[in-house]
Amino acid sequence: EVQLVESGGGLVQAGGSLTLSCAASGFTFEDYVIGWFRQIGPAREAISCISNRNSRGWYLDSVKGRFTISSDNAKKTTYLQINNVKAEDTAIYYCATDRDTTGDCTDSYFKGGWGQGTQVTVSS
Repeated sequence: EVQLVESGGGLVQAGGSLTLSCAASGFTFEDYVIGWFRQIGPAREAISCISNRNSRGWYLDSVKGRFTISSDNAKKTTYLQINNVKAEDTAIYYCATDRDTTGDCTDSYFKGGWGQGTQVTVSS
């Protein structure tokens, strides 16, 4: 059974940094892609993803330069580092997965499983 567990959220001051983790189990991690999404109210957007086969990543334009995605295949964990945190980063952050069929995480529809989310709240 695919399981994803996010952690690392919380209250952070604007300008600070934090790292979210997505711990995976129940599947062959290196054969999958992991995506990070965030939800503000009813709207959910994809912000980054990575292929665990080739470490190729993608970022939403608005987070490029501040967000860094990485995976540790040995630990079956994907990280999302957020630097220079801004008020607009306040959201629930989710990770999701699916089989990596092309080596490009942007080809995925992330139907393999979702985590329960972790709340990030930025204080000014």
